Amino acid sequence: MPAVSLGTPLLRASRVRPTTAGRPDVPELVDRFGRIARDVRISITEKCSLRCTYCMPAEGLPSIARSDLLTAAEIGRLVGIGARDLGIREVRFTGGEPLTRADLVDIVRLSAEAAPGVQLSMTTNGIGLDKKAAALKAAGLSRVNVSLDTIDREHFATLTRRDRLPAVLAGVRGARDAGLTPVKVNAVLMRETLEDAPALLGWAVREGFRLRFIEEMPLDADQLWRREQMVDAAELLAVLGASFPLSPIGREDPSAPAEEWLVGEGPATVGIIASVSRSFCGDCDRTRITAEGTVRSCLFGDDETDLRALLRGGADDDTIADWWRGAMWGKKAGHGIDGDSFARPVRSMGAIGG
Repeated sequence: MPAVSLGTPLLRASRVRPTTAGRPDVPELVDRFGRIARDVRISITEKCSLRCTYCMPAEGLPSIARSDLLTAAEIGRLVGIGARDLGIREVRFTGGEPLTRADLVDIVRLSAEAAPGVQLSMTTNGIGLDKKAAALKAAGLSRVNVSLDTIDREHFATLTRRDRLPAVLAGVRGARDAGLTPVKVNAVLMRETLEDAPALLGWAVREGFRLRFIEEMPLDADQLWRREQMVDAAELLAVLGASFPLSPIGREDPSAPAEEWLVGEGPATVGIIASVSRSFCGDCDRTRITAEGTVRSCLFGDDETDLRALLRGGADDDTIADWWRGAMWGKKAGHGIDGDSFARPVRSMGAIGG
């Protein structure tokens, strides 16, 4: 069985077919709690051009051998199986940083060809996006989420350990100009940048970007996260409310992670993904594929089922789909961050993909 080490102890992906005892005979990715996964997040690399403190260690993550990464063709095949056989309706490419893969445009193109009509999006830090946005749009990418926690250059450099804010701003604007819209900006709530939140929202409103704040989760490689120190949704709303009139809207649909607020008279909105304080695990519709081709049913679950071995071992699409169904059947009820039995996942966010 393959073993991977990504800044944490070795984690072994299972090559034993997951049990499906009691599973209904349906094609979709249903779990024991009746949830159906229709959104797949595919991490395509562990490499990143930033070193955000809530994600990666300062030295980055140990490299994955190129031969251990899924190829563009293998990713396209999995996207096709997901869309055709499993009911997947949205694909998000993540990392690490997807833009560090030289064959990113090929990954998008092959995925679009394999799953016509399925929305393809990408989460990125935006560095270099302005140079590739047009090609990605032409290949079939629909939109992007750009991670940006502050527009204060000094604070940005401290948080990411890199002075690259101008490159990120160029990237997010390049995405908008190329038609990768709506452009969503994701900001992780950090104590160090809470005072910057109103300025970030004002910038997003002026630029026409959809800003969403995300509660920090215990997925940092340095394991410094503490529940009592995190900034939660209520505290953020108090800070933003001092500068902007906010009216609650709610969620676009039950499985959408962000609760939305209207900013002033609109039409601009701001979202908050309260993953910790207002958990939405009961409505989760996600499945995840790591860069090495293993299925993860949950960000906070260390169970991984190896699909890469099937892809390279001659398995047909039906077999791969069945293994994927089995992996998701065992998904747990929720992350349980506030419970006494909560344990951090072995992999950090940079290895899993956001």
